[in-house]
Amino acid sequence: MTPETESAFAAIRAEFGKGSIDRVERMLESGGKERHPLQKAAKWILPGISPTPWHDPYAYAELAPLVRALEADHRAVKKEFGSAWADRRAVFSDYEHYLTRQQDWQALYLFRGGGPVEESAAVVPTAHRVLKEFAVDTGILCPLLECHFSTLLPGAVIEPHCDLWNFSINLHLAVDIPDGCSITVAGETRSWEEGKCLLFDYSFEHEARNEGSAPRTCLLVDLWHPETTVPERRALETVVHEVRRLMRAE
Repeated sequence: MTPETESAFAAIRAEFGKGSIDRVERMLESGGKERHPLQKAAKWILPGISPTPWHDPYAYAELAPLVRALEADHRAVKKEFGSAWADRRAVFSDYEHYLTRQQDWQALYLFRGGGPVEESAAVVPTAHRVLKEFAVDTGILCPLLECHFSTLLPGAVIEPHCDLWNFSINLHLAVDIPDGCSITVAGETRSWEEGKCLLFDYSFEHEARNEGSAPRTCLLVDLWHPETTVPERRALETVVHEVRRLMRAE
């Protein structure tokens, strides 16, 4: 750890207690070596997080208000997204994953770089409002990552991969789902039900495909894993920001 990280960790322990970030420190010491085989490519595995690939979106009191709000406003979200896709294509971009960039995977961002993308408020106001009220303002959105409309064009395939860590979790609102679309997480394949949410741990190997004849769109929201604590989240933000700072300095 750098001196900056050690200082931040000391402040967190002073506020929340000596053992409040033990799991984070164990993760850094071991690299999270104890993991499910299908998490092998993830960089960090926080100890003690249940190794469960698929989750019930309504199982966690912390997340359920966001799930309910997204599903309740699905029609408005879909209508506004459709207008943007038809008339304001310039606001979309090729999705840039840390592993790849795909032209057949288009993104419209609502939250990125640690804050809301304010330009999106005028383009997709309902989604922007729900995200702010139920995820940003409540602190359940993982600010280390992002939220975006994810559109897979017909024939697009997201190859099997693991994301970087298990301390955040991915929520999908199924916005516009044609036939022939699927997602596989840890070997289990499911389909999206339009207007409903899916929740999964993307540190497990996962893939998606659109074998249909029309674009497939979901609203993807990166949330703190509900099994993490407030002091752990603060410590994890410190760690990731410091790693990114050091990488920029190289």
